[in-house]
Amino acid sequence: MLEQLIQFDKEAFLFLNSLGTETWDGFWMFMTKTRNSAPLYILLLYLSFKNFGLKKTAVILVSIALLITCTDQLSNFFKYGFGRLRPCHDPEVNGIMRLVKSYCGGKFSYFSAHAANSFAPATFFSILFYKKVKYIGNVLILWAFIVAYSRIYIGVHFPLDVITGIVIGAVFGWLFAKLSIFAFQKIGT
Repeated sequence: MLEQLIQFDKEAFLFLNSLGTETWDGFWMFMTKTRNSAPLYILLLYLSFKNFGLKKTAVILVSIALLITCTDQLSNFFKYGFGRLRPCHDPEVNGIMRLVKSYCGGKFSYFSAHAANSFAPATFFSILFYKKVKYIGNVLILWAFIVAYSRIYIGVHFPLDVITGIVIGAVFGWLFAKLSIFAFQKIGT
């Protein structure tokens, strides 16, 4: 059963990865680079301060730092624990896939830290801003899906790596949002 799932994952990867074209490579490389999300993070910091004030924004900053640390380190734990090769290191697929980047990256891929680290804050802020900033949740989740899919497009993660990262990021984002809301109640205004 597990072997069939892994084989299906590789076939799905090859299909999705082969949909790419040189015309779109630049866009997906832009989306996969974490630093290019800085304007979005600055906007979220501004919206946090505007909607919650200084004390609660400080709670948000600490929560986000801990959230990203948790998802990122958990990803590393899983990568070395499972030892699943990245597509670009997997001899079964690396000769027939598109690698958009000039280098492959680390040896292991399960699960995608990019997917987890984009979905965690997207979920976190979607919950915090649910009734405060119209449509922000939709924008953040769409952004997170694009970042997550970029990992398949450029050839460094299988779909299951990305799906697992999405789920873990969403769960941790929800948990940290709930903890932040609890902290908000303790510190008052």
